[in-house]
Amino acid sequence: MVNLNSVCVFCGSKNGYNPAYEASAKRLGEILAERKITLVYGGGRIGLMGIVADAILAGGGKVIGIIPDFLKELEVGHDTVTEQIVTNSMHERKHRMFELSDGFVVLPGGLGTLDETLEIMTWKQLRLHSKPIVVLNIGGYWSALAELVRATIDGGFAHPAVSELYTMVDSADDVFSALVNQPEPKEEVLTSHL
Repeated sequence: MVNLNSVCVFCGSKNGYNPAYEASAKRLGEILAERKITLVYGGGRIGLMGIVADAILAGGGKVIGIIPDFLKELEVGHDTVTEQIVTNSMHERKHRMFELSDGFVVLPGGLGTLDETLEIMTWKQLRLHSKPIVVLNIGGYWSALAELVRATIDGGFAHPAVSELYTMVDSADDVFSALVNQPEPKEEVLTSHL
């Protein structure tokens, strides 16, 4: 079982069209606050990022926002978080988010969220970490991601065990159980490529 003191949430800087995205972000924040799990996230005050951060802060929880200086200068940083870390680049931001987190949760988002998700899955495949990754598939939003992973397997570019690098759930209420019960990555996800 994984010891979770902090969870990194990757999600959009917009709200998206489906109201369920906002509701799920808020519910996830409430759950993390109830469980006294620190949120590590991209540091924004807008979109789903702002919603999940505000929900945790409203519940008395701790929030660490990590934002590149150029985004902070655009005035999209959340200045009332518990701790704000300003980085020099997007790469440094992602590395700090990784360092400070015991697990990862993916909410709907755009290309940035997709980039963060694929990178953290790739690092797990390369056995650079064994932290749990949970994808919250609200209304089927991330179903295409699961299909893409399946295509890499079916095309002969990935071992079937890569599908175990993450767990996909449909509800924020299922996230915590999925985080703590995710299996360790199999050695074959890396060695099958060597």
